[in-house]
Amino acid sequence: MRALRVLLFVVVIFGALFVGADRLAVNFAENKAADKIRSSQGLDEPPNVTIKGFPFLTQVAGRTLEEVDADLGGIQARAAGRALRLDQLTAEFRDVELTSDYTSIKSAARATGDARITYADLTKAAGGDVTVSYGGEKNGSSQVKIAPKVAILSSLEVTGTVSAVNGNTVRLRVDKIPTVCAALPGCEAKVRAQTDHDWKLDQLPRNLKLERVVTSPDGIAISASGRNVALPGS
Repeated sequence: MRALRVLLFVVVIFGALFVGADRLAVNFAENKAADKIRSSQGLDEPPNVTIKGFPFLTQVAGRTLEEVDADLGGIQARAAGRALRLDQLTAEFRDVELTSDYTSIKSAARATGDARITYADLTKAAGGDVTVSYGGEKNGSSQVKIAPKVAILSSLEVTGTVSAVNGNTVRLRVDKIPTVCAALPGCEAKVRAQTDHDWKLDQLPRNLKLERVVTSPDGIAISASGRNVALPGS
């Protein structure tokens, strides 16, 4: 019985040491990945990176990580000199393959992501003193209300649609020009110059595609997914 107790004690001690070493290794890997993403994306601060699955060391030995989650923070897209800021971009990478030298992440078999845009940021990106706010949903399309500035009209409000196109672009389009504006020469062109924009997101992880846009009173949510997705900095 004494020998069994000693054996159990040794097993517990070595198990605790292994767990401790495993956690130290995963923390080191998370920090290195965060630093690499920060430098490659030009971020002010390292993003939050979480490597899931236990034990980590055996995953590394097999050169495949179960899951890597990354909070990339805010990124920007530009169109005609106007920047659109995504307030938040988070992604979950599954079945992540490491490079042959174990020093970097090669790609993820599949990934999902979520991004958020505030109405304040969309208003700022539209420019020209335009105001963009929540507009509900119509026929499956996420809508916004847009109040452009047109000198020949004291006030004007139109309904627009926010959508994801080409997998990497956020599009804002006015749905219909009101009759009062359409009847005035040059009015429609002035309105559309303020309301119709495409913002291309060049900083998305490769093969991660924007898919669905949903508006809510709190902001605009965008979902994304992809296969064989490269993590930023890989």
